[in-house]
Amino acid sequence: MKTAAALACALALALPLAASAAGPAGKAMTTAPMKSNGSGVQVQYRVDGTPEAGRPVAVVLGFDGIAAAGATVRIATEGGLALAGIETTRSLPAGQATTWTVEVLPAATGIGYLNVFTTQGGATSATSIPVSVGKPSATMPASGALKQSTDGEKILPMQVK
Repeated sequence: MKTAAALACALALALPLAASAAGPAGKAMTTAPMKSNGSGVQVQYRVDGTPEAGRPVAVVLGFDGIAAAGATVRIATEGGLALAGIETTRSLPAGQATTWTVEVLPAATGIGYLNVFTTQGGATSATSIPVSVGKPSATMPASGALKQSTDGEKILPMQVK
């Protein structure tokens, strides 16, 4: 009986950790790179669905490696991306893998960023998560046609966005 209770307790503790590594429904998450002098909080993320301009899209954030004193996470956006919710800061409990689903609203076609700042033990780390809307911009075709200025200088004309 004690063995069954201990096994049930161990499974209850292990399942949230496994779910946060793979994400809900087993979908893979991207692990953000960590600097050796950063906060020490491991950040994983996944953009759920296909981002479209003017429609909210969910970004699932996963956090692990939280020390005994706990940690905090703060989010912000840039590049035409806005937060759909009002919560921008959250405390991360000590020793527990945690997930946070954030909705962002892309304003237009292009790439916006959800910036995630983790703080633990006085050190802060930043992770920028790209949220891409539409097709990536095509590379400029090679023109190869040099023009000459009135001074005789060779000029390569380039298209400006």
